[in-house]
Amino acid sequence: MSEAGMQGRTVLVTGAASGIGAAVVTRLRADGARVAALDQGVSSGADATAVADLRSPDAVSAAIADLRAALGPFDALVHCAGICPPGSTLDSTDDLWLDVYSVNVLGALRVMRELVPDMRGRGGSIVLVSSINARFATPGLAAYAASKAALEEMARTAALELAPDNIRVNTIAPASVDTPMLQASFARAADPAAARRSNEQRHPLGRLGTPADAAELALFLASPRSGWITGSVFALDGGAGVTRR
Repeated sequence: MSEAGMQGRTVLVTGAASGIGAAVVTRLRADGARVAALDQGVSSGADATAVADLRSPDAVSAAIADLRAALGPFDALVHCAGICPPGSTLDSTDDLWLDVYSVNVLGALRVMRELVPDMRGRGGSIVLVSSINARFATPGLAAYAASKAALEEMARTAALELAPDNIRVNTIAPASVDTPMLQASFARAADPAAARRSNEQRHPLGRLGTPADAAELALFLASPRSGWITGSVFALDGGAGVTRR
């Protein structure tokens, strides 16, 4: 990959229908990339779109084949898709644990398996969206937190394994970003407005993150501008990781 921006590069964004993924699509296209969007629901704003459930390897493979046929081989992946069902460590069922891992960990792996062959021999970038919960426990999010920790360790291992092919693998670990997923968690609280205020106060910068905040970092990591960075986890947390208890 040259030292130019994203002009002429093709990027797959998962979880592209809303939240961080939708913002990443917009930011990448503004920087000149050709963007393919993959989600379980219909996405908009990309150069090509496909619908697939990350739980299904066959569906993922078929959708990416269609996107590749439309836009050509991929230079980068920004993987934003994920689920966050509530559940404590002991009360979460086996089915819930397995479903979270199927989407949040194996879903990323299924997409990577499809895209890495495009990048071998010419380099590329893989950006996986994790969570502050991989490092800091939140009661009631056991499976989600464990899945994000697993995702980060998978990314670090893949970074070493793929480095000889000049394929970089990095992870973004956001704190509370104002997305539909976070809004749904507030809605489950007895007082949603109070839950939101309390969450905002956990961030020293005094606000929630925005999808655009995450998209800006994803653009940098997907681009050649971060060409000597791999195997890293980037906190995007408004300072929450400094003081979190």
